[in-house]
Amino acid sequence: MPTTISIQSITKSFGQSSLGGPGGPRSNAVDQVSLEIPAGQLFFLLGPSGCGKTTLLRMIAGFIEPTSGTILFNGQDVTAVPPNKRNTGMVFQSYALWPHMTVAANVAFGLDVRKVPEPDRGRRVAEALRAVQMSEYAVRKPNQLSGGQQQRVALARALVVRPDVLLLDEPLSNLDAKLRIELRGEIRRICKESGITTVYVTHDQKEALSMADRVAIMDAGKVVQVGGPAELYRRPTTRFVAEFLGETNFLPGTVAAQGARGTEVQTPAGVLSCESQLPVGSAVTCLIRPEAISITTGKAGQLRGRIVESTYLGEIAQYSVQLAGDVRVRISQINPGVLALKDQDVTLSVAAEDVVLV
Repeated sequence: MPTTISIQSITKSFGQSSLGGPGGPRSNAVDQVSLEIPAGQLFFLLGPSGCGKTTLLRMIAGFIEPTSGTILFNGQDVTAVPPNKRNTGMVFQSYALWPHMTVAANVAFGLDVRKVPEPDRGRRVAEALRAVQMSEYAVRKPNQLSGGQQQRVALARALVVRPDVLLLDEPLSNLDAKLRIELRGEIRRICKESGITTVYVTHDQKEALSMADRVAIMDAGKVVQVGGPAELYRRPTTRFVAEFLGETNFLPGTVAAQGARGTEVQTPAGVLSCESQLPVGSAVTCLIRPEAISITTGKAGQLRGRIVESTYLGEIAQYSVQLAGDVRVRISQINPGVLALKDQDVTLSVAAEDVVLV
């Protein structure tokens, strides 16, 4: 049965306590984090370096003991259970394959430790290698494999023990950009077909958005927002989340009116409409993604400005547009027909659903 993970007020502190002693000031690498990870989900911990995501993953695995809080697998408290008793599978950033062993022997290692009988061991190794499409490489050594193939072997080794929870610590970070993109879909397919609850750590926003069922974004040891990829990208609740997930325009403004079309916000560049409901007079910041802004040379639109920079990138054209009130915005047009030119006057339109207020 797939495992539900419940993390309740987990904190991990490093350094001295408030009573003094060696080690410098006490700091919380993970600070009062609570999460519910449903059974069978591919759940991502996403954030910048040093935000606490790997520390949290290692506490789920049992490699690090929490300072306080509780971790439950299917309602059972495993906070004090050692790693070898939790039945988790771990894929490390470095893959950690034995160089003197064949691919098949590396995959079988966990089964050997568990003293699985030989006939069953061979069958399970064959199944795991087939799942990651590495059957034909069973007798090779790791140094005879590419980085992507080694990553697949590490994944097979974690899956072969039939873990309750699969944990992946930035497994694609050592690969080149093209291979990372190719393997995203493969890892998602393998994890979803296995039905195992999977927790995946990364600092790569595209990786998380393209693979995850749900994502927890972390900053300074805390979870700042949890949601599906589209929800987090389109409806960030803080400026940090908006900036971390991609390029964003920020326009300061004041809620001017509530009308039939939604909320009207007065910005230095003009009036914008949005779907958020806030009291009239509220000071807000409007978050608008560059691809949500339409650019025309006609008069219809909400904002008017002049192009100060234009860049053609084939499938995308990028513009920097100077608006009234000393406001400058970035715009991305997908599949542009004709590139608008520098110093050209333009009119900009933004749908109310694409303006987010924080």
